[in-house]
Amino acid sequence: MMPFVNLTAQREAYREELEAAERAVLDSGCYIGGPEVAALEKELADFCNSGNSDAGCDRAEPKTSAITCASGTDALTIALMALGLKPGDEVIVPDFTFIAPAECVAFLGGIPRFADIDPETLQIDPESVRALIGPKTRGIIGVDLFGQVADFNELWEIAVANDLWLLEDAAQAFGAKYDIGVPPYSDIITHRACTLATISITSFYPSKPLGCYGDGGALFTSDPKLEAKIRQIANHGSRERYLHETVGMNSRLDALQAAILRVKLRHLEEELKVRRENARKYDEFFAEYNARASAGAKIVPQYIEHGCTSTYAQYTVLADDRETFIKKLDKAGIPHCIHYPQPLHEQPCFRGLAQGSENRNAIMASQKAVSLPVCAFTDVDFIINKLRSVL
Repeated sequence: MMPFVNLTAQREAYREELEAAERAVLDSGCYIGGPEVAALEKELADFCNSGNSDAGCDRAEPKTSAITCASGTDALTIALMALGLKPGDEVIVPDFTFIAPAECVAFLGGIPRFADIDPETLQIDPESVRALIGPKTRGIIGVDLFGQVADFNELWEIAVANDLWLLEDAAQAFGAKYDIGVPPYSDIITHRACTLATISITSFYPSKPLGCYGDGGALFTSDPKLEAKIRQIANHGSRERYLHETVGMNSRLDALQAAILRVKLRHLEEELKVRRENARKYDEFFAEYNARASAGAKIVPQYIEHGCTSTYAQYTVLADDRETFIKKLDKAGIPHCIHYPQPLHEQPCFRGLAQGSENRNAIMASQKAVSLPVCAFTDVDFIINKLRSVL
């Protein structure tokens, strides 16, 4: 069976560049921190800032800084610590996503509150967020699910009105874009993911659109005080050696992973174009299929909201009859994944939190969602021909 994400083909495509970068680090003797990590942080920040453009807006946008760390999960934990999360504080998270946002809140003694999702975009539903706000609510985590940015226009309105911080989990969306309305909403500013919240995070897990050869992550903020705090927390609570001003953690991206990411970052824009073209081909195929499919057999792609561009970390559809669809994928030898098989409020570790049973869209998505290969090194034409033979 073909791979869900073809990392072998990607390495072959960039082998010369990757091997030269890897060799330079190994020969340098500098394996933790150092110039490779510093250069990557600058290039990540430059990438995010260069994607931001304004139309008719006369205010200067603050520049985002990047701080690397050991994983996307560490990035979430560090962000929550920097934002001052205390035991008993409540944080609103989407009910349909990977466990990490809710897990990190609970790990620090906070209480995750699970918001429902939009049934088409699959992003956190602002109206559900509003309904969950209470006296203990301290913040909101918006997850850019499957590579599309969450509705940060609405989330910011909610956060400002209720004096909450806003955290962007862009683990699947580094490189995506989103149009921000500027009051009185006559102007539009286009921002990249990782520049949309008080603090934003991403993951460099190997299967992500920008992935390294192990775990890795980064945090992003335009607030210099928060940047300093993040760097301190990630370095054992220390700004200078053996002087620990606060309790922190050890979370560093090593130089070898930084060198690999610098090579892949140079090719990211081109890869994202291919991912979007692959998604367009899938969209076209499923539109044709749904036009002839009977009721109860539709297969509907995640809707990409106007003003968004997705990284298509996965190409996700909602299949009315997922079990039958998966049997047909298996018959055709097409790899697939279920993201995610149950909403977070049903996970055993969160069953003590009663809230969540009314999140009908999250429950629906967990019963219908299936993801298909979409990376830049996937032969989507071949997959679609296979789909035609079984659907």
